[in-house]
Amino acid sequence: MEALGGRPGVRSARYGAEGTEANERLLGELGGVEDRAARYVCELVLIAPDRRELRGTGVLEGQIADEPRGSEGFGYDPIFVPEGEQQTVAELGNEWKSRNSHRARAARALSGQARSLLGH
Repeated sequence: MEALGGRPGVRSARYGAEGTEANERLLGELGGVEDRAARYVCELVLIAPDRRELRGTGVLEGQIADEPRGSEGFGYDPIFVPEGEQQTVAELGNEWKSRNSHRARAARALSGQARSLLGH
């Protein structure tokens, strides 16, 4: 996040001992901050049998909510509101997440690369 100098970034899993602690820490550090823009990023890499490297990148832009909401998902899902939505990922639910998450987007991108490689 720009507001936190890029934190938690790639260290997001270790930002708090448990997901709720990470969320509490993040919300505490964002107290009074107006620009709460954030993003989930996933990078998937596949090494093809001919040693070519295929990549699929998925990004989900959004904002950090003022407080946790919702019960589905894990990690930062209760405080992450995707761009164009009013609810957190935890409120939108696992079905929404399976279609729209950064991981789903990365998997689709990687699948497209693999289909191109295989000529499909």
